[in-house]
Amino acid sequence: RKDITIEEYERLREELIGTAMAVGGEQWNGGMIIKYGANETNPNIGLAGCTIDAFSNNNWIVETGREFTQKEINGVEEVIVLGKDIADALFDFIDPVGQEVWMDGHKLKVLGVLESQGDVFGQSQDNFALIPLTTFQKYYGKRSNSINITIQAFDRESYDELIEITEGHFRTIRKVPPGEENDFEIRSNEQMLSQINDITSGVRIGSYVVAAIALLAAGVGIMNIMLVSVTERTKEIGIRKAIGAKKANVLFQFIVEAVTLSLAGGFVGIILGVVAGNVAGSFLDATAVFPVDWVAIGFTLCVIIGITFGTYPAYKAANLDPIEALRYE
Repeated sequence: RKDITIEEYERLREELIGTAMAVGGEQWNGGMIIKYGANETNPNIGLAGCTIDAFSNNNWIVETGREFTQKEINGVEEVIVLGKDIADALFDFIDPVGQEVWMDGHKLKVLGVLESQGDVFGQSQDNFALIPLTTFQKYYGKRSNSINITIQAFDRESYDELIEITEGHFRTIRKVPPGEENDFEIRSNEQMLSQINDITSGVRIGSYVVAAIALLAAGVGIMNIMLVSVTERTKEIGIRKAIGAKKANVLFQFIVEAVTLSLAGGFVGIILGVVAGNVAGSFLDATAVFPVDWVAIGFTLCVIIGITFGTYPAYKAANLDPIEALRYE
């Protein structure tokens, strides 16, 4: 896909006046370091040069201070709005608004701090900063990166029509001949939500596969332990059968032992899971949840695994010949 230029963005914005509620433009760079005094961020800050409409289109809400104005954009002012993580990292007990920070050799005045957007898949959504699009292009050039255009409809009823109108206008701007494919991509909220759902489903399926493999490995481990136990206790089994124990008694005994071993492993796993969940929650600023229903499912699976993989060793023990078992050394 061809990069979208600032000129193409401005033409589209003019075409959509009265048709769209907001048409925002953004240009991104990564790997930035922002400094204030002796404090500085990690070198992984995202930086966006953007227009005013980009704030509402991306749900960037200023918690303290303000966003930049159109006058500041037109004047190529050196001002910046910080994400929550950056403000917390640089300013301990000082109000960031009105302070001056350094970034890539440039001094910028802090206008505001964004409201926290939390985490997605464990990744913070507050580790970025915003400057006027014109200032961004002054620093890094108009052609440094493609412009991302975000468009907001007036209401749900005009949403689908707006997508078609936008596509038509941009094909005209790009001079795409009739019948040819677009040399740009339009992504709707539904498409992005579908992509997130696909990723979530993939992660869920992957976790199920890993869990199944872990259960299989645990079951094989239990079976091996029980087979060793049967071998080591051959004489004991022979004595029990010699004094009247039936096959069913021996079978039941070893199945119960296998289930007990499986439940013990499940209990240890649950304890470790609770500890790991609380540790992860403290790092991610989230509350760990103790799902009682999943604990019940876990113990049920432990019983099933114990019975399934303990049956063969138990059957082998139950069918030992008592005379041969008593001779075993």
